[in-house]
Amino acid sequence: MIGRLTGTLVEKQAPHLLIDVNGVGYEVSAPMTTIYHLPEVGEQVMLHTHLVVREDAQLLYGFHSVSDRKLFRDLLKVNGIGAKSALAILSGMETDSFVHCILHDDVAMLSRIPGIGKKTAERLIVEMRDRLSDWQAQELPQAVAADVIQISEQKTTAQQAEQDAIDALVALGYRPAEANKAVAKIVKDTPDLPSDQIIRQALQKIMS
Repeated sequence: MIGRLTGTLVEKQAPHLLIDVNGVGYEVSAPMTTIYHLPEVGEQVMLHTHLVVREDAQLLYGFHSVSDRKLFRDLLKVNGIGAKSALAILSGMETDSFVHCILHDDVAMLSRIPGIGKKTAERLIVEMRDRLSDWQAQELPQAVAADVIQISEQKTTAQQAEQDAIDALVALGYRPAEANKAVAKIVKDTPDLPSDQIIRQALQKIMS
């Protein structure tokens, strides 16, 4: 089991990362709430990781905090929740916001996450409530919580940033039409944003 990676961030194409560890490149998938905390490409990064072994692949997932990884592992134990859905949940809201939804039976908010319908949201609440009852849930906004984030200042064209944001949302499970609509609105209101900020605002818009 690979529990942690420390190395150089080589590529950052949300939600996929490439981290060089002593000459070995590890492909890692990470939720947006982790990507917001990443340094610039070329700098050192440390991620807590979880390895998923399937018959056809070995997939590595990375997280900014131990609590995010713990939530990811707990989500995988829920019937009907796979790694892709768990990644979408962690991309749509911070850990404490998710705990808030579970403890307050917020089916509507959970149902806005791609791949999570009403029945799955209800199942999440039932199966996760006992696991999360001892967590320190906070009264945070029920979207991506506003915190101090590290966003890459890498200059890119507006067109490329927009396409990167759409690709990231689709990779997280949102429908192309939904991703295009959300990104187009953000870009129209606030042009020349880097892709990470477009993704962040688009997620807030979709989840609101």
